Amino acid sequence: MKKHAPFSFARLIGIMVKEFTQMRRDRLTFAMMFGIPLLQLTLFGFAINSDPRHLPTAVLSADRGPQARTVLCALQNSTYYEFVREVHTEAEAHDLLARGEVQFIVNIPRDFSRALLRGEHPAVLVEADATDPAATGVALGSLGTLINTALRNDLKGPLKFLAVEPTPIQLQVHAHYNPENVTQYNIVPGLMGVILTMTMIMITGLAITRERERGTMENLLSMPTRPSEVLIGKIIPYIFIGYFQMAVIIIAARYLFNVPIVGSVPLLGVVALVFIAANLAMGITFSTIAKNQLQAMQMTFFFFLPSILLSGFMFPFRGMPHWAQGIGEVLPLTHFLRIVRGILLKGNDLVTVSHELWQIALFAVVMMGVGIKRYRQTLD
Repeated sequence: MKKHAPFSFARLIGIMVKEFTQMRRDRLTFAMMFGIPLLQLTLFGFAINSDPRHLPTAVLSADRGPQARTVLCALQNSTYYEFVREVHTEAEAHDLLARGEVQFIVNIPRDFSRALLRGEHPAVLVEADATDPAATGVALGSLGTLINTALRNDLKGPLKFLAVEPTPIQLQVHAHYNPENVTQYNIVPGLMGVILTMTMIMITGLAITRERERGTMENLLSMPTRPSEVLIGKIIPYIFIGYFQMAVIIIAARYLFNVPIVGSVPLLGVVALVFIAANLAMGITFSTIAKNQLQAMQMTFFFFLPSILLSGFMFPFRGMPHWAQGIGEVLPLTHFLRIVRGILLKGNDLVTVSHELWQIALFAVVMMGVGIKRYRQTLD
């Protein structure tokens, strides 16, 4: 009976050298080993911020008195509120809030300063888009302190009697779309976009590579089919899977998590088709670039990580620096989150969500074009 040779460090080193050589030759895997940690360090270290500031705010002020200006200056100097629009009607202000163009509306009534000097305790109304409680919670919590501190400088001398506790004005806060600040109202609808992104890209990312690894690519190459026919034929079955996932999430949101569904579910189904197509096109593109299924999975993860971190799903979008917001605006998940939350929680219509929808459609067209071009190269 042949005995095994004793443990050999030379053979061990040979195996290690072989693995390092294979690792070096697989450039995508080698890049992922260094790219993913660097990506996570960059995103978590610089882009993620749980205390968002410079939140876009619209001002609806019918008073130009000194006390009204003091209140507005105090809000802006706090760095939580950044005045980007001055509106003249409540309808215009609420339209901006519904579209997501502003996070807050500061409404100062007529004769505010005069009523304050008379000791009548006038009201200041602050309305917030509370679909994401994490984005508005800190800013709303600072309102009382900000206004009290600001008015101390004005209410001195003969006006000192007006500096009563807790405040000489009535601060009214209306949190629209999620008045109770329930986190599930924000998270559960957003999960629809996250799950569709993860599954659609992952499934289709393996489509072409699976054909190549199983040896069935030759059958496709020998068939009299165009690249667009093959790619679209692979995409359509997964569209039905995406709609099935959407149905499960909507039913769970309504009956398990009690998420109020204000808008039109059929409208959501129509616009979701564009989002599903964008993710499927991205997955097909990955599958034409990757040499095997492992590489396709790696590229899927590399795309999914910034999507979930920079889209506004886990962290407030407006709390990120401008360069991170710029990257997030390219990702289809960012726009779909605004659409799904706008339809389900705000009751937005097609016209309101169209400015987000066309950006997803553009991404889908570009990715499908890249996928078709890459598939032609595969044919050659």
